[in-house]
Amino acid sequence: MTISKENKEFIENLIEYYISESQSYKQIAENFLPEAESIPDTAFGIITGCVYSGFLQTYQNQQESPSLEDMNEFNQIIKKKAALIKKSIINSTKSDLKTKKENQN
Repeated sequence: MTISKENKEFIENLIEYYISESQSYKQIAENFLPEAESIPDTAFGIITGCVYSGFLQTYQNQQESPSLEDMNEFNQIIKKKAALIKKSIINSTKSDLKTKKENQN
């Protein structure tokens, strides 16, 4: 483990933030239809890209560059959280469908 405790906590908090805002990122992904074939996969890509950007920005703010080991550890963190990220996107889709049905009645 080469990522500092502070940076790791920042990444974890960033992931939690994007999970809580997954509905917004799903809506952004919908703007890419029909080019985006999968809204959940596109939203997942946007979210992980934003987390990655935050990860890189953290190092830049510290006037450092992440090492290959840091990058590998970051990827492992994302892999561990991937199911939660994906679930939040899918649950927001189910919530949207339920709301649409309720509004039609």
